[in-house]
Amino acid sequence: MYIKKFFRHPGFLLGAGLIGGMVLFYGGKRGTEVTSTDAFCASCHVHPHATDSWKQSTHYDNQRGIVVHCVDCHLPPHGFPYLREKVKTGMRDVWSTIAKDHEKINWEEKRTPEAAERHTYQASCIDCHSNLFPRGLSREGEEAHLYFSDHQNEISCVRCHLQVGHYKEGALHAHNVDFGKQTPVSVKVFTEPAQVDTFVSFTERIPGTTVQFDMVAIPGGTFVMGSPENEPFRKPDEGPQHTVHVRPFFMGKVEVSWDEYLAFFTQTGGAGHGTQQEKGVDGISGPTPPWGDPAQGWGRGTRPAITMTWQAAEAYCKWLSKVTGKNYRLPTEAEWEYAARAGTQSPYFFEGNPKKYSRHGWVRKIVSPDTALIGRYVVYGMNSGGKTAEPAGILPNPFGLVNMLGNVAEFCSDWYAPEYPAAETENPAGPADGTEKVVRGGSFMSDAADVRCAARDYTRTTDWLKTDPQMPKSIWWYSDCRHVGFRVVCDYPVQKTK
Repeated sequence: MYIKKFFRHPGFLLGAGLIGGMVLFYGGKRGTEVTSTDAFCASCHVHPHATDSWKQSTHYDNQRGIVVHCVDCHLPPHGFPYLREKVKTGMRDVWSTIAKDHEKINWEEKRTPEAAERHTYQASCIDCHSNLFPRGLSREGEEAHLYFSDHQNEISCVRCHLQVGHYKEGALHAHNVDFGKQTPVSVKVFTEPAQVDTFVSFTERIPGTTVQFDMVAIPGGTFVMGSPENEPFRKPDEGPQHTVHVRPFFMGKVEVSWDEYLAFFTQTGGAGHGTQQEKGVDGISGPTPPWGDPAQGWGRGTRPAITMTWQAAEAYCKWLSKVTGKNYRLPTEAEWEYAARAGTQSPYFFEGNPKKYSRHGWVRKIVSPDTALIGRYVVYGMNSGGKTAEPAGILPNPFGLVNMLGNVAEFCSDWYAPEYPAAETENPAGPADGTEKVVRGGSFMSDAADVRCAARDYTRTTDWLKTDPQMPKSIWWYSDCRHVGFRVVCDYPVQKTK
């Protein structure tokens, strides 16, 4: 009886509650400390480069001897949000360690700004870097941080500083003044462009370079532009469907490659401009040096050129017209869709329901889509590995064009409008004016729903220049768009420009 009274005494209950609370508090605190160490994080993290790249980064290897720990970036700075995200992150990492096949994970694909934004916290960056204008900050840094201060809800720190937490060799966040400089090679250069007198496919040669590329003869014809209302994943701007006629034209077999674009860059941009003047076509301005690496570290060569602005693509076409004596330009939207369909009227130029190929829908989140057929014709989100690809290995459409629906999206000459000007049926060129340009075709980032022949998109000039630290921002390079390139067309009959 006395024992029962003792345990029920208010004083005992209060004391037990205090002791229990202290145990929970200090135990929880100690548990949080132990599970927040770098060693504990590394014991569960399965990606092989995390610790090594962190120790090579400026968050570890710096002159001040300051070490920025895993939780300093990958969790919110303080309080309940810290604990909440810690539990969520811990559960996710434990599940990944136990259940996932680590050998099948493409770690390079996850080292992107989009992925980093999901695993870092803006508040944590600012908690450490409270002074955005420290002594010694460069002029470009001041301009960039001033822009960031006015747009904190629109742009993240990792968009510009992706490599500060995990080092990546070759990554550059500065003016790339050496971009496009090539070591001279003792290979015979072309002195004359291709001569085109008949409507057959030909190989163009760029005079003064070793670069050549294939142009495909696209016969004129009539087709139904846009998608029917019952097509899976159709968007409102893909209509109304209307019949369009296009004249014959030549089109690049593949997108403009880095080899081709760098020929333009070295002859017209930066230090190469003097060479261009000697050739007598100095009226074409060329790109200034880019900020960072436009090729994203993926390689150049025959990979499609990316990150140039629509204006830069236009300048390339004018330059190419000058040096070859033909009329090269960007395709109209109607020409692009006509060439992509290549005589077909289905969602793709090959067989298949978009629902079968897409990851949209809860079923496809569990059961992977069928990629066997679409993967033969399209480089897209399911087979790209998160980067552009060389054209080899991709099958052409019935016209002989490669990567029309994927690899990189492509600029068109038209202004964008949310619906087609249905009155234009003969060689339509789109609206008379607008604010953004049409972009057609999917990219290495796209779902199968967005690589359909009728899928449309448009430039987003402001959004694609947010991390450009220059004032004014570049008219030549997009800092935040790595999935768009372009393909050229050439008029027929060939109109001499010289």
